[in-house]
Amino acid sequence: MRSLGMRFRGILRSHDPSKLEIWIVDAVNSGLVAIERFARVLRRDVDAVCNAIELPWSNGQAEGQINRLKTIKGAMYGRAGPELLRARMLPLNQLHDHTN
Repeated sequence: MRSLGMRFRGILRSHDPSKLEIWIVDAVNSGLVAIERFARVLRRDVDAVCNAIELPWSNGQAEGQINRLKTIKGAMYGRAGPELLRARMLPLNQLHDHTN
């Protein structure tokens, strides 16, 4: 498992997806259920995985903000109205600009 993990990390860090298919074949044939499952999921959309490996762009910041907002919304569900929800979601400086 460690060897496969290190190889996968190397593929990610090299920004070169050329060895990905070989890694997927080795992972699927590894006998390690979790690694096999992970490799099969990667194979389903290998073009997107290759793009993620070689391109510098990431939607991590957007996904992080969406997760933060969903967490706040879930915690406040049924407890508060839209004004309190807005106050919790907006940064403090935007909140003051909105009320003036």
